Amino acid sequence: MILNTHTRVLFFFAVLCRLVSLMRNTIMSSSKTLFERGLAITIFSSRWLQAPLYLGLIVAQGIYVHRFTKEVWHLVTSLKVYTETEIMLVVLNLIDVVMISNLLIMVIIGGYETFVTRLGMDNHPDLPEWLDHVNANTMKIKLSMALIGISSIHLLKTFIEAAKMQEATIKWQVIIHVTFIISAIALAYTTKLSQASLEALSANKH
Repeated sequence: MILNTHTRVLFFFAVLCRLVSLMRNTIMSSSKTLFERGLAITIFSSRWLQAPLYLGLIVAQGIYVHRFTKEVWHLVTSLKVYTETEIMLVVLNLIDVVMISNLLIMVIIGGYETFVTRLGMDNHPDLPEWLDHVNANTMKIKLSMALIGISSIHLLKTFIEAAKMQEATIKWQVIIHVTFIISAIALAYTTKLSQASLEALSANKH
């Protein structure tokens, strides 16, 4: 009788220990899951830290609009005293400002759409055509092409004023421009290879 009572006590004690162990594991697992979910939400929400950066670029866009307006006003008021070469240089400056502004628009809209959140304007009549298929790869290619365009404008201005420029300055501008072109070609080629590999993987899955 004493042996049976002792056995029952040991049995219940073992069951109790098992229940405590299961409860502890469940609590730890639940806490770990909550921590991981909280960490994932925090990391995912950190993309909104980029939003002030794009707002800052909008301010920079406004500054370029102000500069463009001043350049146009200066051109109009000084039209009678400017030579043809001087007018060409002013126009090239205006084109330079416009191209930089286009670059800012691509970075602001495309970057926000790609890295922060969708704009939710799919049915807007003024939606840019390039925004329909924007992603990180297309953004890089478009930005590299914009940089080549800006570099071309600066190089053309340098050639117009070649007599006033140092030879080393002209040489380095040409080297930088060629570097931009080579970089854009390499970027387009690597993008093409990555897209081909992704299409091949998708075809193998199906």
